[in-house]
Parts: sequence; structure tokens; C-alpha cells
Amino acid sequence: MPLTRDFKETVQARAERDQDFRWSLLKEGLECMLAGDIDTGKTILRDYINATIGFAELGELTKKQPKSLMRMLGPQGNPHARNLFDVISCIQDHEGIQLEVSAHR
Repeated sequence: MPLTRDFKETVQARAERDQDFRWSLLKEGLECMLAGDIDTGKTILRDYINATIGFAELGELTKKQPKSLMRMLGPQGNPHARNLFDVISCIQDHEGIQLEVSAHR
């Protein structure tokens, strides 16, 4: 189901003013991927990118075409691990954070 313009604008406005929201969106997307829900993780990561850094700037940072990055994180996209981790690394640098993985039972 495509997102409406209102939804995208709402997410973007919240992301601009709320650092915790941005970080939670990023964390949720990556946690979904680690749990095996790749499609949801890509969708959330794409929403995060659209609301924050944008694909044009991300393309410059990763030295990849923005359209290639959009396809990679699209519904039919199947990103290589190297490309996905390059994206995550650039996002962390952009946010000024370092994400960590922890194990829980």
C-alpha cells in the first residue's frame, strides 16, 4: 500500500524536530532486519532516509546512484550485505551515533 503525502510529511516533520523519533525509526528498521523481517526493515529504513538525509545526499556519501539505493531498499530490492552496511554506516555518521547489537534471551 503506497503511503499518502500527508503521512510522509508527518513523518518528515516529526523527524526534523525529534531526534529520539529519528533514532527509534532507524533502530526499529534494523531490528526488523536482524529478526528476519527484511521487507519491513527495508520499508522503515526507506522511510527514515526519506524523512532525514534523503537519497540524493546518501548517494553522494555512499558513492552510489540514488535510484540504485531506492531500488535496493524497495519492495523487490535484495541488497548485498556490503551495500546495506555502507548505507547503515553513512546514516550513523550523519546522525552522529554508533549503533550496537546486544544479545538477549
